[in-house]
Amino acid sequence: MTGPALWYLNRGTGVVLLVLYTATVLLGVLARSGSGPGPRWWPRFATQGLHRSLTLLSTLLLAAHVTSAVLDDYVDIDWRDAILPVGGSYRPLYLGAGALALDLLLVIVVTSLLRKRIPDRAWRWLHLLAYPSWLASVVHTIGIATDIRAPWLVWSLVGCVGMVVFAAVLRFHRRGEAVPSR
Repeated sequence: MTGPALWYLNRGTGVVLLVLYTATVLLGVLARSGSGPGPRWWPRFATQGLHRSLTLLSTLLLAAHVTSAVLDDYVDIDWRDAILPVGGSYRPLYLGAGALALDLLLVIVVTSLLRKRIPDRAWRWLHLLAYPSWLASVVHTIGIATDIRAPWLVWSLVGCVGMVVFAAVLRFHRRGEAVPSR
């Protein structure tokens, strides 16, 4: 199966996923740090709810992104390449980074669904895999995106990376401080 529709679907979902995945990571950091968006009266559960909703939306778009990449015959990518970070023939390093991002994200989603059945400390440690997963998705974008030299994508990448780095520094800096209760 090939055609411009699959290519546009794959390309479009990839770019939107970068932005949504960044927003999901940012909301996760904000929900954890107690410094959610908006004024102090903004409840933490609202930030967490938005984080969960964006995670669900991102997961659905990720399924469309992977499916469109596999179905499009223009590039030889199969289901194994989408899951295993090694062995792909098309830009193997960058395709592998995307598969690694997917695998780590699956660990996060599955352990979040099982959160009540696993120790809280283990869940928190596993949830930190969001950082390397997000970073792997950035590497995937840099190496596979067909528009990588386009200014809009360069600035989107710079903005996404800058926001996550800032939020991570803020989170780990505030780690020693007491998180205000709401």
